[in-house]
This record gives sequence, C-alpha cells and structure tokens, in this order.
Amino acid sequence: MANDHLGERLRRLRRLADLTQEALAEKSGVSVDVVRKLEQQRKHSARLPTLHALAKGLGVELTALLGDPPAVPSTGDVEPAELVFLRRAIMPSLFTPLPSPDGAEWLSLALLKAEIADGWTLYHAADFGRLMEILPGVIVDARRAAASSKGRERLAGHHALGKALQLGGHLAIRFGKTDLGVSSLERAISAADSAEDPLLAAMLCNSVSWAYQRQNRLDDSRTLAVHAADGVEREHTSSAEGLRVWGGLIMAGAISTSLGGDYDGASEMMGTAERATVRLAEMPPPEDSRMVSVFSESSVRIKRVRLAVQHGRSDEALTLARGVRFGVEIPPSWRAWLFLDVARAYADLGNARGAVAALERLQRTAPGWMRHHTLAVAIVSDLWAGSARPPGLRKLARFLGLAD
Repeated sequence: MANDHLGERLRRLRRLADLTQEALAEKSGVSVDVVRKLEQQRKHSARLPTLHALAKGLGVELTALLGDPPAVPSTGDVEPAELVFLRRAIMPSLFTPLPSPDGAEWLSLALLKAEIADGWTLYHAADFGRLMEILPGVIVDARRAAASSKGRERLAGHHALGKALQLGGHLAIRFGKTDLGVSSLERAISAADSAEDPLLAAMLCNSVSWAYQRQNRLDDSRTLAVHAADGVEREHTSSAEGLRVWGGLIMAGAISTSLGGDYDGASEMMGTAERATVRLAEMPPPEDSRMVSVFSESSVRIKRVRLAVQHGRSDEALTLARGVRFGVEIPPSWRAWLFLDVARAYADLGNARGAVAALERLQRTAPGWMRHHTLAVAIVSDLWAGSARPPGLRKLARFLGLAD
C-alpha cells in the first residue's frame, strides 16, 4: 500500500525473501542498524544508494520498496479509466486498425508538434491530471500521422510519434507503471529509427536509462547512457541540440554510477559535463527547448547537489546549491528536485528550520511535484515525528495529509 511506512514494506519483503535482518544487511552491504531502525520506524527514509542496495539484496525492483507515488495508491482495484486509455494508446489492441480519417479533424504536423511540446510543459509542471486526459489522443494522432504521411512529412510524423511515446513513458513511470513506461519508450525508439533521427533515439536512451534506475538496473542504466553518449559525441556535438542530448546522457550515467556507490566516478563524469556547458553557452539555443534534453550549467549543478545528498555530503550539497541560478531552460520539475535535495541536506544536518524553509520554496514552486514525491513525504514525516517543529511545518504536514 502507498500509505505503508517504508519499514513495513521492508519487513514484509524481507520475510517473503526468508531473510533475517542480519542476512539482509549482509546481502545488501548495509548496516544492520539501518535495517533495524527502518523496520522499527525510527527512520522514515534512507539515502537512495542504500535503498538501491536493499532492493538488490531483496531481489525486487526499487519501486516495490518505495511504494507508489502518494497520488497513486495501490488499492487492489482495477486500473482507472484514464490509465486504461493511456495504456491502450501506447499499446493498441492486436489487429486494431488506425481510426479512419473520414470526417475527423486532422492535425497539421506543426499543430501536433505544438501539442506535444505543451504536453511536456504540463509534465514538468506536474499537471498529471490534465496530461492524462489529453495524451492518449495526442499519441493516437501521432501514430496516424506517422502511418499516413509520405516523404519528409512521414519522417516528421514518426518523430512526433517518438516524442509523444516518450512523454507517455515518462508519465507511466511517474505513476509507478515502470514496465508500461519501458514498453512506451521502446516503441518510441522504433519510431525514432523510422524518423531517421539519431538525436531523438539518443534522447530516448536517456529516458530508458532513468527507467532502468527506477527498476534498480543500475549497470544497465549506466551502460546504456554511456554508449548513447559516445555515439552522440562522435557526430553531433557541434550543435546546441546535440550537445544538450550528450550532456543529458552523461548526467544520467553519473546518477547511475552514484547510485551504485561510486561517488568519485560520478563526480568525474559531472565535471566533464560541467566543462561542456561553457561551449554550450556560446551556441545558438534550440528552436524549442521543451523538445530537447535539459542541459546547462544550472542543470549540472542541480545534479551535483543530488549526488552529494545521496552520499551524505550535506555541507557540500548546500554549498553547491548556493551557486545555482535558474535559467529559463530549467523546468519546475528540476527546481523541485533542488529544493527537495536542499531540504534533505538540512534535515540530515539536524537543521529543521532550514529544511522547512526549503520545503516551503518547493511547495510555492511546484506544489504538484511535492505531492508526487515520496521523499518529500518522508522528510516531512521525519520532521513531524521530531521534538522540534519549526513554524510552517504543520502547514506542510497538512498539505501532504500527514496532520489534521
């Protein structure tokens, strides 16, 4: 259940695996004290490398340990109609023909591209309800355009289909449906191949790398990101679009490396990415930044904060965070991650006031994202269970449904 404490899920999964606390600690390479504190609910959360290690020791996906996002509880009921529509758009029924164009209002490729870009705006703003309403139709329109157009328009149709399916994959993963997400991304890569667009295929590899991280397939995630980055570097980093795609892949590889426990290796990769942002700043920007990987000096710094927090380097994380300047290319979802990581760093240092201040910035900037982050709920739960309750904490706890 989504409302279960992390410790309850850990204990249930450990017993299903027929492991003692000591045996799980040994298999995971995690302190038995951490396992005990989590199961005794003296800790509401753990650092991501620790959670990945525990999932590996249990032989489960990370999502099984984390539970569903707060807004998507596992009730045991059938899937809601909105999710069924998304699933059907991503994976049409066998032998189902495309809808007939007769009498239908056909979207121009330009309008279809604009709708997909608007969909990414909704995604980064965490307006998942509205996105869930419109995305199935966008995917169907893109599939129709890819199948019915000719010549260069056919290539453009496949490109649109790839971006629409990428968005479907991201949305599915956010709703805890990682297998559906990977399936959507695999179909997107097929569309990118038909579009003869190597940069789109590389961007999609970045998305698949993230999906693999969610499934605790860290080696697969890093290998895919590095391989795709090498391919982009050989031929496409002379343009802003290509350099941004390459940079996004390098950051994805760094995150996987970090989650695997190699902080130094991850930092080296991030340093390589950060040096490349100097060259990026001198290039003409992409036509529509919403359709290209997020990569800039600010985004690299945000990811470096994330790495430091994951490895318990809270002071270093806060120092890095002070240097972040939000450019127009940084979407609300990335800003949300920074505020969340800053809150985690303050909480780890025992500075409840600092943590609450960062969480309040998160709520003001991206309230939808705050409700969808299990880590945000965990941090507020830890603070609420503590003896010191700074001003503003009760309001945050009420916002997340943790207090009356």
